[in-house]
Amino acid sequence: MNETASRSADTEPAETREEGVAYIGQSMTRMRLMTGRRLIGRLAIQSIAPGLELSHLDVLDAVRRAQDAGEVTVGTIAEMIRIDPSRASRVVSDMVGRNVLRRKASQSDARRIVVVMTPLGQKLLSELKAQKLEIVSEIVEDWPKEDIDTFARLFDRYISGFEAVFQTRIKDVTDEG
Repeated sequence: MNETASRSADTEPAETREEGVAYIGQSMTRMRLMTGRRLIGRLAIQSIAPGLELSHLDVLDAVRRAQDAGEVTVGTIAEMIRIDPSRASRVVSDMVGRNVLRRKASQSDARRIVVVMTPLGQKLLSELKAQKLEIVSEIVEDWPKEDIDTFARLFDRYISGFEAVFQTRIKDVTDEG
């Protein structure tokens, strides 16, 4: 925390901070319920790849996130989205059959099979991003630019803090077990 933020936090009444924290918690619950319906994913599937399921999008997103770190295996996908490796294998097979993903031999070990996105998979990811940006744009269309910029900065700071707390707590749990 920077010095200015630390000073203002020390001078604010505890009740005011607690009310704000409670309000954030309530808003998070509402957001979780809305995102739990997975509207953005459903819209993308409807417009670009009818017949896919939301689990397909989870796998596609896992491939997108993992590919920057190297080759992506079914085991990597299973771990990232926290599903059984046999379930991940079935979903990947289905996606290969639909030409969203493809399997190929690893460049580092030809005995290993890795998963890569096809052009259709890339198009589906692009559609997901477009749907998400369209919804966010619609939500903030009547906000002043300064509010959008402030919210973007604070929301990113909040999510980064959330990830840090989550990673610390997961590490503590796995170190104990």
